[in-house]
Amino acid sequence: MATALVFCPVWAAAEDWVPMSGEEIRAALTDRKLQYANARQDFRASGRTLYNAGADSWGYWRVEGDQYCSQWPPSDLWACYGMARSGDRLRFVGQGDDITDAVYAD
Repeated sequence: MATALVFCPVWAAAEDWVPMSGEEIRAALTDRKLQYANARQDFRASGRTLYNAGADSWGYWRVEGDQYCSQWPPSDLWACYGMARSGDRLRFVGQGDDITDAVYAD
């Protein structure tokens, strides 16, 4: 999952993507489920997250500043991503010109 999310300095203005603050990220993800192109993710208020792209993978999530951060054991490293919103769609933007879009699944 962490390698699927990467940074792009352009928020795709043609689609009206609006960068999100930390509080907006927290409100958008807490106790919500997202559907990606080939996976689903459940963000628990406890800080646990369940990612499934064919098999369950449990990790952790939190908000640091204006970024979503995740950790996937056995690694103890946290990876952080900016987020943007366009209507009901969410975009994760990390380092390296890769973007992951999602819609709510709940």
